Amino acid sequence: MRDTKTRLVLLFDSTSEALLAEKLFKGAGISYKIIPVPRHLSSDCGVCIRFSATDKERVCEALDGRVDIRDICPID
Repeated sequence: MRDTKTRLVLLFDSTSEALLAEKLFKGAGISYKIIPVPRHLSSDCGVCIRFSATDKERVCEALDGRVDIRDICPID
């Protein structure tokens, strides 16, 4: 059985990419939260976007061809 409480984070190379992703998520009605990058992960940007793993497909569709991401990592 899949754990529906698992959260993922999107890592970006720049803050502007994170802010563009936030704008796209708002438009698509995707729940998210901008947070500092967890210490065990690395990013040049310093901020990342946390979202539910159940929304991964919607997130990827919203960002496809619009925002460059560095990585998608689990945090829970």
